[in-house]
Amino acid sequence: MTPQPAPAPLLIACALGIEQFALRTSDRGGGGGPVTVLRTGMGPRAAERSVTRILADPALSGAAVLATGFCAGLAPGMHPGDLVVAGETRDPGGTIPCVGTDLLVKELARTIPGRTVHTGPLTGSDHIIRGQERSDLLSTGAIAVDMESAATLLSAVRAGERPVAAVRVVVDAPEHELVRIGTLRGGISAFRVLRSVLPAFFEWHRSLLLPRR
Repeated sequence: MTPQPAPAPLLIACALGIEQFALRTSDRGGGGGPVTVLRTGMGPRAAERSVTRILADPALSGAAVLATGFCAGLAPGMHPGDLVVAGETRDPGGTIPCVGTDLLVKELARTIPGRTVHTGPLTGSDHIIRGQERSDLLSTGAIAVDMESAATLLSAVRAGERPVAAVRVVVDAPEHELVRIGTLRGGISAFRVLRSVLPAFFEWHRSLLLPRR
């Protein structure tokens, strides 16, 4: 019998130690290939360096890449603990379409029932967004912003053809900015949601390995 190729690995990238802690997992998940959770450090440059470096490892050749962690919501009515599934990521380096967005939305709704899931463009920034900047970014059509997702996915596709996606949990929103009272409660809510997303990520990854009809 012809030996079957090893399943493609999954790289889950986040910026912060608290995000990595929420995403702690074993080295396999959901019937897919090996899973690596990478802490990139904060900001687009750190994300670019870390992702480029790790994807140079032959063991991660062809790995699917999913950027995750916390984000700032841009649209009125968004709340801490809401989920954002990117249809694409944007920053000055380019726009990267995401793969399997509909499946991620469905799986997140199943895995974390009752949580609102928003879908749309996720934009990148090199600093924390506040006040008028939030409105300016919303006017571009973006629904959320973070500092690493766009750089992560751009670096991933530059390293080789692969499926990419981004899922973020809102920790900061127009009516719930981090500088306001209630930040701690909003942060705890977002942390609890992030702890629950892995089954949806594993199902997304597993679906990429199925034969196309």
